[in-house]
This record gives sequence, structure tokens and C-alpha cells, in this order.
Amino acid sequence: MSRVLVLNATYEALCLVSIKRAVVLVVTDKADIVSGTGNEIHSARVTLDEPSIVKLVSYVSVPRSPRIALSRRAIFARDNYSCQYCGAPAENIDHVIPRSRGGLHIWENVVASCKTCNSRKEDRFLSETNFVLRRVPTQPKGRAWAISLGAIRPEWRPYLEQPNRYHDARTA
Repeated sequence: MSRVLVLNATYEALCLVSIKRAVVLVVTDKADIVSGTGNEIHSARVTLDEPSIVKLVSYVSVPRSPRIALSRRAIFARDNYSCQYCGAPAENIDHVIPRSRGGLHIWENVVASCKTCNSRKEDRFLSETNFVLRRVPTQPKGRAWAISLGAIRPEWRPYLEQPNRYHDARTA
């Protein structure tokens, strides 16, 4: 099912919701459609452009620093679904400092890896192998990344790349 970006009244990205939820927000006058997909949604009394982005009518106060949960899906998204040792498509996660040798399960110690590199590295330190990380693992930052987990539709980009800017859709 496709997702819809929800913006606060100040055009700050808040979350992703289902198309059904977005339509309910629009029909109950809690949100306005900012951008549509070009497809139409029909009911007995109403025809709407299928929303891609909706903006809430009233401002909603939200916490400023969302904590991004460490998950397999989030690690793959952060590392662009590629092995951080060889660049091949990632299939596993690997602890840079193995857990069996004191490594923690934290953002800064987990990377995406292919099966071959993961099995070749085993439970060794990088210094004990010929592996070199392509990029130092860090915790992703920002509400935009947390909302999309890296998958950003082109029409969402202006709202997610500058999450605190006030934006008028008519001038975009």
C-alpha cells in the first residue's frame, strides 16, 4: 500500500500514513492536499485527487529529536542496501567489533554486509582481516530520515531535506 507524507501546519514533515488515513484527514477537514499522485479516488459524493502529501490545518506540537530505533531494515536503509566491506548487495548485518569480543549492538558498531564478507570476517576485529569499511557507521539523524527510512519520493524531497523551513506550496 502506498504511503502519504503528513506535514504540520508549518510544512514540517511529521510522519507517513496510509492513503486511507490521509483521505479521512482531508474529508474531515483536518488536512488539505498539497500534492497528489494524479490518480482519482471516488466515493458516492466526492472525487478526490489521491494524495501524496497532505498538510494539517492546525499545528501539532511534536518532540524535536526523534530516536531512531536500531533495526535490520534501518541499517540496510542507512547503508543503501550494500555491503560496507565490498559494495555487493547486502543480505546480513555485521558487528564491526564482534559481540563475542565485547562489541555492542549500537548504530556505530553495526553495518550491512553480504553473506561472503560476513562469513569471511567471522568474529574477528577489522585489524585482524584485510577488510576496510567504506563508510564509518553512525546513527542517522533527523525526523526526515526517521519518517522515510531512506525511501524518499521525489515530491517529498523539498519537505524532508529542509524540515524546519516554512514553505508555501504555491511557490514550490
